[in-house]
Amino acid sequence: MTGRAAPQNREITPRFPAEPLKTFEARLTPDERAVWRGLTSPARIQAFLDAVPYSGEERYRSPLTFLRDRTGHCFDGALFAAAALRRLGHPPRIVDLLPGDDDDHVLAIYKRGPHWGAVAKSNFAGLRFREPIYRSLRELVMSYFEDYYNLKGVKTLRGYTRPLDLTAYDRVGWMWSDERLDDIGVKLGEIKSYKVLTPAQVRALQPKDKRGYDAGLVGLNRDGVYQPE
Repeated sequence: MTGRAAPQNREITPRFPAEPLKTFEARLTPDERAVWRGLTSPARIQAFLDAVPYSGEERYRSPLTFLRDRTGHCFDGALFAAAALRRLGHPPRIVDLLPGDDDDHVLAIYKRGPHWGAVAKSNFAGLRFREPIYRSLRELVMSYFEDYYNLKGVKTLRGYTRPLDLTAYDRVGWMWSDERLDDIGVKLGEIKSYKVLTPAQVRALQPKDKRGYDAGLVGLNRDGVYQPE
């Protein structure tokens, strides 16, 4: 992220089951391994996501493909971030933010002590990193509310899923294979979700103000942006 001092680069000893990480790293070239091992904090993971162009392609990329292609959308970025957070000792978990007339947005979530934070790839400037300062998952989700709007300026966040633990997909090689990533997308559509607004609250929402609207579009790739009805 711009304007943030980079933490010292140091090797991290993973505390999460090591076999998928070993398999993933065995597939990396020396240059890829150097990049991967440089992701020593959530902030560094976010900085890497920010440096990668946003993709409007309708395909899913595994963390390995994302690292090699250096492009992807929010789903791809969330999987990559979850894999990188796993190396730092965090369970690889994602949450899907559910909108009205807009695209979903997927976060890689983590905790520091009792508090939640997130790493995310987004076409919108305000839908990316969150510091681990939120006391509940809902509180973390609601921090995205004001910045979650479509091109018509409608604030569109309506709900979120419970966290999905990606270790359930180790058997299909989600960290290095693209073949079964659709399974993860389907599961996000099936698991329990929670509404964040009542119908009356939705009807009373004000449009995004112009200054905030313009700020959120800095760096936007219009080829990959959702076109509201």
